[in-house]
Amino acid sequence: MKPTLLVLAAGMGSRYGGVKQIDAVGKHGECLLDFASYDALRSGFGKIVFVIRKDIEKDFRERLFDRVARNADAEYVFQQRESLLTEAEIAVSSERAKPWGTIHAVLCAEKAVKTPFAVINSDDYYGKEAFKTLSAHLSSIDDASTEHAMVGYVLGNTMSESGSVSRGVCTVKDGYLDSIVENLKIYYKDNKIISEIDGQDHVLTGKEWVSMNLFGFTPKAFEQFNAYWDNFKRTSISEPKKEALLPVAAGDLVKNGQGTIKFYTSSEKWFGMTYPEDREIVKKEIENKIKDGYYPEKLWEK
Repeated sequence: MKPTLLVLAAGMGSRYGGVKQIDAVGKHGECLLDFASYDALRSGFGKIVFVIRKDIEKDFRERLFDRVARNADAEYVFQQRESLLTEAEIAVSSERAKPWGTIHAVLCAEKAVKTPFAVINSDDYYGKEAFKTLSAHLSSIDDASTEHAMVGYVLGNTMSESGSVSRGVCTVKDGYLDSIVENLKIYYKDNKIISEIDGQDHVLTGKEWVSMNLFGFTPKAFEQFNAYWDNFKRTSISEPKKEALLPVAAGDLVKNGQGTIKFYTSSEKWFGMTYPEDREIVKKEIENKIKDGYYPEKLWEK
């Protein structure tokens, strides 16, 4: 059975100032997710599951989903603040405004995912080679396997000139992920790459391998993710800004001996929709890829 692509598209877009998941960047109104869907389907993925917010459903269908669904097996599920919480937990966390994070988003889609699956962000560009790599890996393992995978990128290829980025900095041993540390604020300062952690500046080389949330898991991983989420609720449910993050859960999976993560790499240069200034950059990058024959001028036949 072909693997599934799970798209995390329920983010608030606070830095972008709008619903970046469905902002048009292609010549025929395509969103960045159109290109990810196109690449995934042509790389061997059989189904696409989108995780969205209820309040963007109408626009999401009109600007993206209905078009993709005419060309692929696709569905969407909702991530809401109340999802996967008891009434008591909802009451305790009533002041929270932020989403619960990427692990929460993944678990909201658990019932819709029946095969090994890849996870991507909705606002990042990954490149078709990365999808081919994960499709090949996921197609070669069974549902109960504990050998998962990810595609890492060179930090210097994933920086934004518009502001700071969040990246999981990885260490790799014998071709497998050894550890991953989430760096929530990495930016350029005085021609250096700085990671700000607990108010302290740490200089990075730009050659570090980082996670862009491009992981590949078997359904077996849901067991660990549910345990991680349960522990997160026990320890952090009353903290209004803390999030349950996929890279952290993936790192814990390795650290606790619950599985391995094969580390593949990509030399692709990142671009994405993090800040308002990024939209024109993304449009230009897509235009150049069309000119180079990387994409057809019109992605979909219908």
